Amino acid sequence: MLAADLQADLNLLRDAALEAGNIAMTYFHSDLKIWEKEPDHPVTDADLAVNTFLEEKLRGARPDYGWLSEETQDGPERLSRDCVFVVDPIDGTRAFMEGKPHFCIALAILEFGEPVAAVIYAPVFNELFVAGKGLGATRNGETITSSPKPELEKARIIADPRMFSPDHWDVPWPELVFPDVTPNATAYRMALVADGRWDAVVVLREKFDWDVAAAALIIAEAGGRVSCHIGDDFVFNRKVASQRSLIAAGPVVHELIVQRVNHLVLPEPGDS
Repeated sequence: MLAADLQADLNLLRDAALEAGNIAMTYFHSDLKIWEKEPDHPVTDADLAVNTFLEEKLRGARPDYGWLSEETQDGPERLSRDCVFVVDPIDGTRAFMEGKPHFCIALAILEFGEPVAAVIYAPVFNELFVAGKGLGATRNGETITSSPKPELEKARIIADPRMFSPDHWDVPWPELVFPDVTPNATAYRMALVADGRWDAVVVLREKFDWDVAAAALIIAEAGGRVSCHIGDDFVFNRKVASQRSLIAAGPVVHELIVQRVNHLVLPEPGDS
């Protein structure tokens, strides 16, 4: 993608995310309509309103781009497109439903399966994360960098602490620090790694492309690393649009975590 085109796409994503955040906030702390699109996967009228706005704005501006959104029925059309929007209209729906602040709008553009432009907007905190391939990463216009922590001891990790219990591992983990309140939104958790407030995010189960695509680029441009648990880089916009696991961290801590978990046998997306 040419530099001018990339900047234009970033501007489009930034404007869309800010407008989408305003729409989401009109529903926040209101009488939401809530239902389950499938078991244990709630959705609200706010999710759909934001999704409708984003699809109209983004696809209206780039009709030749494909579309992958958590709140739009998926289809094969995106697989034939060079560029694809990847959208989570409200990442952290449960937090949003409960009136908690840790939700965000997560937007990315893929080119040939690789993120090249990304924006995450957390409207309650007024935090706007932006990254373009080769352009670095920012939060509210200020350059951000991932944590340079050189060891696992006392690493600040956003994950389920129960996963690190000595009962589950032949070699116990060192002392780790976990958040008192874990943000419900995967993309926002990853943004906190991108700007160095936390050292790592670990998820040893499937995550969808819309959960991680935007934040993967933001972390990479902030100097961190994102992969599955065996250390393989993510490939986006496959037929099954998900990843088998998530390790996101500064470069040294990422490698140390992968060394401890890469023996685990986790299913590939789409495995029955």
